[in-house]
Amino acid sequence: MSLKNADALMHHIMRQRSASEECPVTASGRLPDESVQQHDCSNMQMTETRIYVGLNDSQTRKQKFETEKYLGILKDICRNYHVAFSVDIEEGGYFHEDGEYTEETSLVLILIDADRDITQEIAKDLCTFFRQESVLITENKVTGYLLQNDVKNSKE
Repeated sequence: MSLKNADALMHHIMRQRSASEECPVTASGRLPDESVQQHDCSNMQMTETRIYVGLNDSQTRKQKFETEKYLGILKDICRNYHVAFSVDIEEGGYFHEDGEYTEETSLVLILIDADRDITQEIAKDLCTFFRQESVLITENKVTGYLLQNDVKNSKE
């Protein structure tokens, strides 16, 4: 995940948490008054969900369109479900049940504290739109905090 994507995703999560919990993070995602701060709101345990979706067509075992087209579809799906997300583009390989080896580009959709039912709906849509037999979903417990630098007050 790029640093820019990770930062945007954490800002979104922290804003959601500050609205629902006693946490000094402001609605803007910033902590008050300090130039650089690290804040660990109590119980900032989160679930990171990753959905791995291959871009090769399940029938031809070849990628039909440019990766950017698939990325645009994935972004549209996430926007329609109103979820914050990050995405990685990864290269890999695997063996089919018949023993044939295939290399493939995959998109890895990363969601933090997303509702499991929504996650499964997104995964089903990805299977349909990308013509996949299945996608892999992983869940990991993570601890997160925001380290912020107030650019306006920092000294050069």
